[in-house]
Amino acid sequence: MMIPISSSSRDRVLLFLLLLCSILLNRLPGIYSAGVVTLQSIQIYNTHELFTAKPKVYFRCEGENKTVLPDVKQADYLYAFKGEESWQPLTELPDKKCKRCGFYEEDTITPDDVFDEWEFCPSDFAAPDGKYVRFKEKELNATFLCSQCMQLGGSSHNSDSHNREDKKKGASVFVAILTGLLVLVASFFAAVAAYKYWQKKKRQREQARFLKLFEDVDDIEDELGLGHVI
Repeated sequence: MMIPISSSSRDRVLLFLLLLCSILLNRLPGIYSAGVVTLQSIQIYNTHELFTAKPKVYFRCEGENKTVLPDVKQADYLYAFKGEESWQPLTELPDKKCKRCGFYEEDTITPDDVFDEWEFCPSDFAAPDGKYVRFKEKELNATFLCSQCMQLGGSSHNSDSHNREDKKKGASVFVAILTGLLVLVASFFAAVAAYKYWQKKKRQREQARFLKLFEDVDDIEDELGLGHVI
């Protein structure tokens, strides 16, 4: 027995499938990934602002908002962080992609001064502990931490091979799940089409029985001689 399916029910099923696809895209490892970067320590060797003794230092990547470092207030002092501060993390580095980032000092009159600016990449975190040290003479010395970046952009051959295998497995799982979803969607619409076809055939049979009933009545009237009675 076929169960009627309304248009609102079809819309709900399609919405559920779209949400499921979105969740799978976000959850599958090795397909869409990014490394979270935190700042472990920083020491500035120079200040550029002439009108204040306390510099306002911030970090920013191109196209992103700046992250002010409120604790950094003087030169030649090593500031250490836990990675849990309210302004952390600094940024996220996507798989195999670099960002143009840097440390800057706000200036009240002239454009902001640059401590250092560079191409920030996941492959920078090649150390076993997931750390990366950025040093620029007479400007700063900063240490970053990104454990995920070691897997995303590690420079060693073993790391690259492992990442490729993970991506292949993730892609295979994604293809399998996507194929299953497509089959489910196709089955759903096939069931809807079959139901509509069954309804159409049912109406045709009912119409045929209705017409046949009138034909039988006419035949009976002809046999009884009532066909010409007014």
